[in-house]
Amino acid sequence: MIDTVAWVRIEGGRILCARPRGKGVFYIPGGKREGAETDLQTLVREIEEELTVLLDPETAVHTGTYEAGGPGLPDGAVVRMACYTAEYRGELLPSSEIEEMAWFSYADRERVPPVDQLLFDDLRAAGALR
Repeated sequence: MIDTVAWVRIEGGRILCARPRGKGVFYIPGGKREGAETDLQTLVREIEEELTVLLDPETAVHTGTYEAGGPGLPDGAVVRMACYTAEYRGELLPSSEIEEMAWFSYADRERVPPVDQLLFDDLRAAGALR
């Protein structure tokens, strides 16, 4: 099990995605827990590291948890992604570990990993992603 936390930021019917340096695929911003971090501690740390903004943990809302395997993972490995919305302070800018960020619509679904695609499907069904 690969345990991750992701920040769901939607503006104008599009979701924020990021492509790490040296990778060809975009992901929902976030990352893996370090040590005994809580979901929110992981989320705040990862988003500050990746996109240089500070999330407000008091505004965080869990929006769902998704699990999926996928290409490039060891046999039988599954990614679990706990998703949260939250307000932020600062200007969204890719850090040195992020090659680029982009706002994706549902039409971009195939450009993200399988676990992220599950989130795209739910957001589309809820009318949040165009």
